[in-house]
Amino acid sequence: MSYDSLMVFTGTANPKLAHDVVKYLNINLGRATVGRFSDGEIMVEILENVRGNDVFVLQSTCAPTNDSLMEILVIVDALKRASASRVTTAIPYFGYARQDRRTRSARVPITAKVVANMLSSVGVDRVLTMDLHSDQIQGFFDIPVDNIYGTPTLLGDIWKHDYQNLIVVSPDVGGVVRARHMAKRLECDLAIIDKRRPKPNESKVMNIIGDVRGRTCVIIDDMVDTANTLCEAASALKQEGAASVIAYSTHAVLSGRAVERVQNSDLDKLVVTDTIPLRKDAIQCDRIQQLSVASLLGESMLRVSNESSLSSLFIE
Repeated sequence: MSYDSLMVFTGTANPKLAHDVVKYLNINLGRATVGRFSDGEIMVEILENVRGNDVFVLQSTCAPTNDSLMEILVIVDALKRASASRVTTAIPYFGYARQDRRTRSARVPITAKVVANMLSSVGVDRVLTMDLHSDQIQGFFDIPVDNIYGTPTLLGDIWKHDYQNLIVVSPDVGGVVRARHMAKRLECDLAIIDKRRPKPNESKVMNIIGDVRGRTCVIIDDMVDTANTLCEAASALKQEGAASVIAYSTHAVLSGRAVERVQNSDLDKLVVTDTIPLRKDAIQCDRIQQLSVASLLGESMLRVSNESSLSSLFIE
């Protein structure tokens, strides 16, 4: 594909990120009407010629999750019917990713697979996403999936602040691989928080593996939802003598009373990216800082369009 054929469309979930991405690409955002009928059904009309073009639909499946997902599906269908040569869904935050397996034969759905099937059914040719909650979700697709990482953006901020006596902390055992990678890049120690979760969206810190006394603790996670885990982790780290606790997370879901919890917690700062737009109260919270991944996304989309390497963006 030539650079001239690259087009980007978006829905209503995160238009600012889409505008920042096309600004990086030095192109105009694709013109489309994305609205609602009076009964709430999604209405889409593509307002320019896409025939033969390499088209990206850039939208996170953030709240309202179902509407955001349905918008992607309807926009893709409109583009395919308008004879776009290739349609790639760029989904910075891939919703429903936390339900990716049946645990102990429980009678539950595997919603990550359901979403994969839905995207494939409307003719998506490729998926570009960021920091999937579980890497194995890539295997749920029968089309190419590029899972890029917010690490360069988060690392850049950590290096800029030059934190002293640093230690990277994994908030749970499942995040050890991510935290170990970050600790390796920062050339510092790693600590792990062992916790037990009595029920969904509730966590209880049990033990801290590693010496955090007098250290600047940087918690690394892929998403922050209710912020229960982060706030309990911050309290446990401070009780063990940590000098300060800063959390870095790619996806700021921040549902329910999350912002209030962060504001009233032992967490000194929460740094997130703009894969999900911040709520008004999160913007006003002085403990929450947002970084932009627009240039990282834009460069990734450009490389996908030009059939060049994506992995070279993340070579250590």
